[in-house]
Amino acid sequence: MFDTLSDRLEGVFKRLKGQGRVTERNIEEALREVRLALLEADVNLRVVRDFIEHVKHKALGQEVLASLTPEQHFIRFVAVELREMMGGSARELDLKVKPPVKILLVGLQGSGKTTSAAKLARLLKEERKRHPLLVSTDVRRPAAMEQLRVLGGQIGVPVLETRETEDPIEIASRALARSETAGYDAIIFDTAGRLQIDEDLMDELGRLRAAVQPHHILLVADAMTGQDAVNVAQGFHERLTISGLILTKLDSDARGGAALSVRAVTGAPILFAGTGEKLAALEVFHPDRLASRILGMGDVLSLIEKAQQNYDQAKAKELERKFKKNEFTITDFAEQLRTLRKMGSLGELLGMIPGLKKIAGQADSEQAKRELVRIQAIIDSMTLQERNNHLILNGRRRARIATGSGTSVQEVNRFVKQFEQTRKMMKKITRGTGRGMMRGLGLGS
Repeated sequence: MFDTLSDRLEGVFKRLKGQGRVTERNIEEALREVRLALLEADVNLRVVRDFIEHVKHKALGQEVLASLTPEQHFIRFVAVELREMMGGSARELDLKVKPPVKILLVGLQGSGKTTSAAKLARLLKEERKRHPLLVSTDVRRPAAMEQLRVLGGQIGVPVLETRETEDPIEIASRALARSETAGYDAIIFDTAGRLQIDEDLMDELGRLRAAVQPHHILLVADAMTGQDAVNVAQGFHERLTISGLILTKLDSDARGGAALSVRAVTGAPILFAGTGEKLAALEVFHPDRLASRILGMGDVLSLIEKAQQNYDQAKAKELERKFKKNEFTITDFAEQLRTLRKMGSLGELLGMIPGLKKIAGQADSEQAKRELVRIQAIIDSMTLQERNNHLILNGRRRARIATGSGTSVQEVNRFVKQFEQTRKMMKKITRGTGRGMMRGLGLGS
């Protein structure tokens, strides 16, 4: 997602790069291009206006650092504003209440509520060490009840037995009673949906809210629906006061304006992002990391978190030590690439590595596979000494590597640059959080 927006912004930054200094004129021209790029990405018009106004105020109202080019100066404030527009920082689902934590999932039909309910239950069970109960109150769609039962079985989470002849309020009351006797400390309610918001739906959800008194009402919204997702979010928020959002299909190739708009329009934080069909594909939403990816800087923090799930702790600690000491080598880089293939969608993962965004969007294509084969060939053509110390790669060595790998010297140079960018970013990341990373790159506030 966001490939088109990223490409448009990259073009804006490149044009600024040729400017000698920051002026009101070149900032105004860049802002016009950014405005068009955001509108094309289906970002809400009011959100775009506010975004442009804030960036303009900051870019023209602050002293330009002597070390920054016009491009760096502009990116700095675009990055900050993108992050703030999406909520600033990640927000945890607050579980610090008297159990059971009651979570009501709402949304239109087809938004992914039932699958999101199962994904959330798995996350609470595996990562938050909770004992959740799944409940379907969607009596109008018996298939939803069966789907939830099947999904619950796949993740080992109990699902309340329900019948389509029951009233949703009766089901909810039984679920609350069951949690008291069986010791469940979290209840996730999957509710009915419609193709669009209507009074019957809102009345039913209002009655459920009164009966359940949920701690959280989470709206499940399909990121691919763009501007419609924003309108839906407004409608649900006005009637139910949602406390957070789950954005599904954030791994799609849609324009992505919903992710950049819903928080600004509703004020409710985006808590989770659905990034695939697997039940483990629900992640905490990190505004700063997504801003970094949109701006083409990768998302190595998320990459590290995924890698840690595939490594033993000793190996993870050794990698962290290497990052901090700046001892990360091309040998280590090659091992990371091999690990990538075991970790999920290749396109998603490559998009997290600085310098590889271009092939990330074509990760399942033959061209992308050829690119990875080319990178591996370049690494294999290096001596052990060269892989462990890339600083000795002079012109003569690079020419030999190009010949041995069947590539050009330019391709070898490009790979070395990608490696150095990744190495530099990983060193910054190990010093702090995602926000620390943004500051380290000169992009934070």
